Amino acid sequence: MQVRNKQNFWSGVMFIVIGLAFAWKSTEYSMGTAARMGPGYFPFWLGIIMAILGAIIFLTSLRKKAEITEITKFDFKSVAIITASVVVFAFLLQPAGLIISMLVLVIISALAAHDHSWKVTIANAIFLTILCYLAFVVGLKLVFPIWPAFLGMN
Repeated sequence: MQVRNKQNFWSGVMFIVIGLAFAWKSTEYSMGTAARMGPGYFPFWLGIIMAILGAIIFLTSLRKKAEITEITKFDFKSVAIITASVVVFAFLLQPAGLIISMLVLVIISALAAHDHSWKVTIANAIFLTILCYLAFVVGLKLVFPIWPAFLGMN
């Protein structure tokens, strides 16, 4: 058998490994039953389903009808920028509040794209900030600063 779709091949391998790792690690917790689920029940079955989906993706990469693809060079710079944006968000959240932290997170993350426009970046930043505010503050009622403390608007 020849691997025709290398992206699906390696994606399938990744899903299988991660799914089985979650399933294996969750066995350290009480499983319970379907009617009375323990803390290990959901992650176990989620890991098994993830591994099964990974196997399906893996097997489709070997079919003769699979699209032939190659894997491009890994972009470490983009991963570093996105990781840095999350770290900056974590450090900014308490002193600067959710609104400013989210805007900064999205704007820094956009720098990882190879073809971004500032108009789209600003629109995304505003939309995602409003969405996070509505989901976490209004919907889930999580308590953390919305604005910087020196503004006195919290």
